[in-house]
Amino acid sequence: MSTATIDSAPFLDVADPSFSITSDVVKQAREQSWYARTPYGLAILRYDEVSRLLKHPKLRQGSLSWPAHNGVTEGPFADWFASWILNKEGEEHHRLRRLMNPAFSKKLISGLVPRFQALASELIDGFADRGRCEFVSEFAEPYAARVIAIMLGLPEEEWPIIARESATIGLALGVTIKQDLPKIEAALQRLYDYADGLIEDRRENPREDFVTALVTAHRDKDSLSFQELRDGLVLLIFGGFDTTRNQLGLAMRTFVDHPDQWRLLAARPELGGAAVEEVMRVNPTVRWVTREALETFEYQGLTIEGGTTVHLFSESAGTDPRVFGEPSFDLTAERMPHFGFGGGAHHCLGHFVARSDMSEALPLLAERMPGLRLDGEGTWLPDSGNTGPITLPLAFDRD
Repeated sequence: MSTATIDSAPFLDVADPSFSITSDVVKQAREQSWYARTPYGLAILRYDEVSRLLKHPKLRQGSLSWPAHNGVTEGPFADWFASWILNKEGEEHHRLRRLMNPAFSKKLISGLVPRFQALASELIDGFADRGRCEFVSEFAEPYAARVIAIMLGLPEEEWPIIARESATIGLALGVTIKQDLPKIEAALQRLYDYADGLIEDRRENPREDFVTALVTAHRDKDSLSFQELRDGLVLLIFGGFDTTRNQLGLAMRTFVDHPDQWRLLAARPELGGAAVEEVMRVNPTVRWVTREALETFEYQGLTIEGGTTVHLFSESAGTDPRVFGEPSFDLTAERMPHFGFGGGAHHCLGHFVARSDMSEALPLLAERMPGLRLDGEGTWLPDSGNTGPITLPLAFDRD
């Protein structure tokens, strides 16, 4: 980076555990400049610049080096992390997307919608008569894990294993990755065991389902190798559980502050899809998308040197007053696209799954939990990177 052009830019200490992406400090920085300096490189704060830089050809996906930055350069976890489709670039990335896309088809996922609805209703039945719940453990966590089980054809009663092992692997995204590595790799092996069994079963007993679509995927004479299948399935289990659990909790916390929209969603369940989009605009679990400069280049008068880490702030962009006006939360408003699923070549492959399961759950929750309100403080992950509630006690009027 050229110090001549960035010295006057605001500085955001995103490495501080107390840093919050929704703080007034970030909002003030966004008013001063479209970018800020950070201990890692740059943060991009406004909608237009985030939108363009997400697709910039001289920026690559930026998290590939995370394990190595923390001293993890070899072993099962390092190999699996490097295999992630979002950590691939160019033709290798395009090839994997071409082969995996059919499994994420609207037709396959739409067939699961009745199962999602029945699951949401079952979980709500478990606490509706009490007029209160601890939302993460009683709904978000089992719902996210059982959705994964339904998709993959795993026994739903094994959802605690999916949740536990996925949460353990999630420790790898924190700064304690190296000391947590033994239990991370043990959890990874247990999910590999699931994946291996699924692959073997669908090769012998194909069905009209998601895993069979992956196992039988081919384009011309190309297909996914056994290792690519197992790596991809484990990523789906981990990523699908973690983000859905967090995003559902964030949705409920958002609706607590907007009771008129909660009542509207209960009255008009067809707004479930709009509710997902609006929540992910103002309160996404993915607070920023990471990119890395492949080479030095100029953008809007700023020199970005090769190797610079660039954090694209999805929440800051999604609430940028230049695009969205005064702060508001309205399920009926027409909005520009949000960045909760990333963007460009690395737009989330599983976005339709997440949109489908959450858009079915939220209207049912709104119908069955009128008068939604907090029932305690709850506990939260840091408000940076990926965030969400660890616990979220809620109260409501009994239905």
